[in-house]
Amino acid sequence: MSEESLKALRASIDAIDLEILDLVSRRATHAREIGHIKNGAIYRPEREAQVLRRLREKNPGPLSDEAVSGLFVEIISACRALEEGLRIAYLGPEGTFSQQAAIKHFGHAAKTIPCASIDDIFRAVESGNADYAVVPVENTTGGSIPRTLDLLLKSPLKICSEVLLRVHQNLLGRDIGKIEKIYSHAQSLSQCHEWLNQHLPGIPRLEVSSNAEGARLASLDERAGAIAGEIAAEMYRLPVLARNIEDEPDNTTRFLVMGREDAAPSGRDKTSLVFSARNKPGAVHDLLAPFANHHVSMTRFESRPAGTGLWEYAFFVDIEGHQHDPEVARALEEIGAAASFLKIFGSYPAAA
Repeated sequence: MSEESLKALRASIDAIDLEILDLVSRRATHAREIGHIKNGAIYRPEREAQVLRRLREKNPGPLSDEAVSGLFVEIISACRALEEGLRIAYLGPEGTFSQQAAIKHFGHAAKTIPCASIDDIFRAVESGNADYAVVPVENTTGGSIPRTLDLLLKSPLKICSEVLLRVHQNLLGRDIGKIEKIYSHAQSLSQCHEWLNQHLPGIPRLEVSSNAEGARLASLDERAGAIAGEIAAEMYRLPVLARNIEDEPDNTTRFLVMGREDAAPSGRDKTSLVFSARNKPGAVHDLLAPFANHHVSMTRFESRPAGTGLWEYAFFVDIEGHQHDPEVARALEEIGAAASFLKIFGSYPAAA
């Protein structure tokens, strides 16, 4: 390519950049006006899900759908911050996958607030010290997070969205040849067990409270390594010595976004609920039959001790559709009549 052709392309990019800046500024102006009309209701999960879904459907390439979604999440995040920035509670410390999930969903303009426990995350929103919470609820390899399920039963908060995060584990450190110990959370160490056996056999594996804490400790010791995500590597300025070392390449954690209001229908939703069966023959069948009768698809079914008596269980269920959809509403009404206990945690946009 000639120098003149290169200059022409760069001039064209400069002109496009100015067009993008103008369009983003106009979008921000409209978003601020909408915020004034709605009296500060700056986060509407169903609306944002519809926007991102439409952009993915219309994406002409060459950028991937994931890249397009990421760009517009940040644009939306910056526009929200023109009003009053959102405060998002997550399971800390800084640099964890929970913070990564919060940023993926709300963008970098949101203020992320680290909490010491899942209980503290719920309390932060219930007390008004945070606007929303991002809590882990299940992992494809580790299963459900029991404490999150227990708190869903007790909390008045609603599920208003969900985030799916591919968990990529990385080996961090100064020099792989000098590593004499490896820090990480117990779950991450187990998720990389075979890789460690093959590439770093015999190296002691030290469990710490979080991946971020492991990265912090490794940053202080050139003979230590850590297993953590990229956000921790950036925070503690640790080189990534090996990427994606998890044994299961599809390892994914599902997070719930908790707030004080229900989400309106978005067109592609899920509803999460819990119920208990009466002590009689066929009781569980009676609770599941309405889903089939009203053509409602159930995507998750899990039982846990209800905590109300010996051998009493609560059934946690996810279904497709919004609780205000006619068929879903009829199924839930029938289940409510048959159950000894029913609580709807919320209806929310299904993650892409």
